[in-house]
Amino acid sequence: MAQGRRVERVAALIRREVSQLLMNGIRDERVRQGIVSITEVEVSGDLQHCKIFISIYGEKSQEDDVLAGLHSARNFLRGELGRRLQMRRAPELVFQLDRRLEKGTSVLNLLGRLEQERKTRFEVSSETDEDL
Repeated sequence: MAQGRRVERVAALIRREVSQLLMNGIRDERVRQGIVSITEVEVSGDLQHCKIFISIYGEKSQEDDVLAGLHSARNFLRGELGRRLQMRRAPELVFQLDRRLEKGTSVLNLLGRLEQERKTRFEVSSETDEDL
């Protein structure tokens, strides 16, 4: 149980520090093309691996550039995390696009269209009932 809390705490610290580094520490212009938001951080139980899920607000065409910039900054970020969090060995970092927001938006759009179709069908059936 204590190890789970420890991993969660490390994930929260990594999220905070990487967020600060994204705003102030990375000089790669590719990363600054869109607004990068960390949506989730998953750290393995042995603290050796870390997946950082991100959303990129901006043009779709910029996503690849932003990811390439983050990939090239991984060693810098890892070193900074080790230094800032005073970790003997900072975890390997992997950045991954979080598509949950997009999927949620598409589901909401689909539900909206279905609701509109239902209303349209109801109006049409009401009109034909009145004609009888």
